[in-house]
Amino acid sequence: MSKQEKLLSRKKRLLEIIEVGAAEDLTSRLYDILNSLAIVVNLTVSILYTFVELRGQYGSWLTAVEGVTVAFFAVDYCLRLWTSPCLHPKLAPGKAAVKYICSFSGIVDLLSFLPYYLPVFFPSGTVAFRMFRVMRIFRLFRINAYYDSLNVITEVIASKRQQLMSSVFIILILMLASSLCMYSLEHEAQPEVFTNAFSGIWWSMSTLLTVGYGDIYPITTLGKLFGIGIAFLGVGIVAIPTGIISAGFVDQYSRIKRISEYAHEADIHFIKVHLSSKDPWARQTIQELGLPAGIIVAAIQRDEGIIVPRGGVALLPGDTLVLGAESMGDDRHIDLKEVVLRRQHPWNGLRIRDLDISRQTIIIMVKRRGRVLIPNGDLTLKEGDRIILYSQSYIRADSTIEV
Repeated sequence: MSKQEKLLSRKKRLLEIIEVGAAEDLTSRLYDILNSLAIVVNLTVSILYTFVELRGQYGSWLTAVEGVTVAFFAVDYCLRLWTSPCLHPKLAPGKAAVKYICSFSGIVDLLSFLPYYLPVFFPSGTVAFRMFRVMRIFRLFRINAYYDSLNVITEVIASKRQQLMSSVFIILILMLASSLCMYSLEHEAQPEVFTNAFSGIWWSMSTLLTVGYGDIYPITTLGKLFGIGIAFLGVGIVAIPTGIISAGFVDQYSRIKRISEYAHEADIHFIKVHLSSKDPWARQTIQELGLPAGIIVAAIQRDEGIIVPRGGVALLPGDTLVLGAESMGDDRHIDLKEVVLRRQHPWNGLRIRDLDISRQTIIIMVKRRGRVLIPNGDLTLKEGDRIILYSQSYIRADSTIEV
């Protein structure tokens, strides 16, 4: 493996660690916990520092904890920036880094630590930079990625954004209309309060949203009657976005429940197959392939385009096929084993027919320097080969692959 491949492998592994990890990836889960803990501790310290008594007694400790957590945010930002090409593999490394920097999470990550260090270089702007530290609270959105219950909130708002925008637009129109009407009714009685059409915006907002601060209110009979009507209307207006979000939660949880209950009925697996000029499928039509029942050609990727697979479509060398297959309908998994031949491995240099393996062991494929070799009895195994096999017996230095 070359140095570039090793570096790319390390980047991918580092990305797996700093991103939301799977339950079986202990290192990634520990990093997720550490990240969440740093966010909570940093925000707690920022709040405690506002109390004069605590600042006077524990100021140095609070400052030290803040410095440690902010340094963690800076390291986290650098790691995410360094691994951004793996997060966006289709983009050039520079464009991938720019995409992360300009994203919402990238901006929040940057502002989480940058204002803390800027006063070192620009002492005159200390007060202004301290205001930007409030941006750290947006790092709480990173915790949102760790819990499905919080993700539901984001999904509901995103799916109902059109309806929510429509309800907000209606509220704004009614606020403006009620402000104009109240100005017409109250201007002569309270010229110092309702000075122009926009003076009633604050009153209409507090009335429509059923807050009612009481700092500005009508005193005429018509104005009071109109205010009563707006107050009743406000109860229904506030209920519109509330009902939209509530219905969205019900739909989302119902969809999740349906998926969990009936996922096994619609479980389809997809794989990609790249055709070379030597493959027997090249230059054949789809209907000539003779695929087994339950296997379909879902899509054909040719150059930069996607071709809809029909029976008469001819396959060409360089095409990438997306094959789909239905689930077997049971809960049993096939556990394959992967063996990498090192220099001292006893299989190194032997033909497959000469291997001392049981009859229940089947060698499925051999990967050699990026190529996939079809195993036969005369194939000689070499150092560095990756052997994928099925066996129920113990094999030295193997790793299990669950299919």
